[in-house]
Amino acid sequence: MICKNLSVNNDGHLTLSGVDVVELAQKYGTPLYIYDENRIRERCRTYVDAMRKAFGDDALPLYASKAASFKQIYRIIGEEGMGTDLVSSGELYTAASVGFPLEKAYFHSNNKTDFDIAYAIDEGVGYFVVDNVEELDAIDRIAGERGVNQKVLLRITPGIDPHTYAAVATGKVDSKFGSAIETGQAEQISKYATELKNIELCGFHCHVGSQVFDSDVFIRASEIMLDFVALMKKKYNFDTKILDLGGGYGVRYLKEQPEIDIAANIHEVASFMKAHCEKLGIEMPAIRMEPGRSIVADAGLTVYTAGTVKRIPGYKNYVSVDGGMADNPRYALYGSPYTICLANRMNATVPTFKCTIAGRCCESGDLIQENVTLPGDIKRGDMIAVLTTGAYNYSMASNYNRLGKPPVIMLRDGRDYIAVKRESLADICKNDI
Repeated sequence: MICKNLSVNNDGHLTLSGVDVVELAQKYGTPLYIYDENRIRERCRTYVDAMRKAFGDDALPLYASKAASFKQIYRIIGEEGMGTDLVSSGELYTAASVGFPLEKAYFHSNNKTDFDIAYAIDEGVGYFVVDNVEELDAIDRIAGERGVNQKVLLRITPGIDPHTYAAVATGKVDSKFGSAIETGQAEQISKYATELKNIELCGFHCHVGSQVFDSDVFIRASEIMLDFVALMKKKYNFDTKILDLGGGYGVRYLKEQPEIDIAANIHEVASFMKAHCEKLGIEMPAIRMEPGRSIVADAGLTVYTAGTVKRIPGYKNYVSVDGGMADNPRYALYGSPYTICLANRMNATVPTFKCTIAGRCCESGDLIQENVTLPGDIKRGDMIAVLTTGAYNYSMASNYNRLGKPPVIMLRDGRDYIAVKRESLADICKNDI
């Protein structure tokens, strides 16, 4: 199994955290998102403990909300002592609705509206991570109208290629995010921020990409960012209080991908940064990191019921399921790999049937995965599990084709409970007039 919380029981059924996935599908219906709360908490503690040991007590991991945002997630990360990063008023509202301490929230986005800014300030958001001059001016104006001195970090583009998927690479000079060091724009916006009346510049943020499997990318990024911190100290006597390295540690979607020792990687990054700070003659800022995928991805899976099994002799085969790109658009968007298995017959004969797992949406590109090998006698009614779907599946789900979003079922200590209800047909129309 690709994750230690997965197993097979005596009935030949897939289990997650010891709970029978087939029984859950029968109880709640399919498609179905299932999350292992214990695994999420374990991942949170790994980051909190590792960062404090490596960087000191002022270090703080920020859960990247875009990976999966619903009320129970914020209850969990709040209880585990994490902060959060947010990218919309909707994510902020969700966190606030369960009492998450917003002073530990960092509001991202390359294009915050005036509504976003005003709403976040009124709700007491801790920090804005500012992308551009226009946003700085808007925050300065809106904060001034409220008599607030607003804390911000500036998003800086270090200009490195993380050697990951192009769709999730965000640290290059020509990225839509941030101000590039290489072009001089990072220095310009930093100087400008220090001159604004209602802005308190606290530090800098960078993010180089996603699905990073070793520390090299973080080390390269931190070196560039610390050099920039030293430049700002030398030229403008600016002391950087916070340096946010972003997120990016990868997870295993396939068995051939490595399992990352997150604590060891964080220690490696910290060792380099401490030595580089000493070389530059600067104090180590308080460090932030933004794990999202690596907190929730392998805590989750999705279960579908197989429908049509289509065999086209000499060409290809399809197994269609009762979900698809409406609940998991990631393969359609950027070819994301997944491990897929027959949840109700894990001990079936050696798989020989190569097929494409197709969704039910009226789109030829509605695919979950291609070149999947399943038992040759797969049939309508079998239950297909797609593993490691805890990140960017529920959060990217839509009502395309007027399909209702699946429920989110959480598991804790062998008990299952509903975290998000299944959308009904009436729910789909509730905002229609």
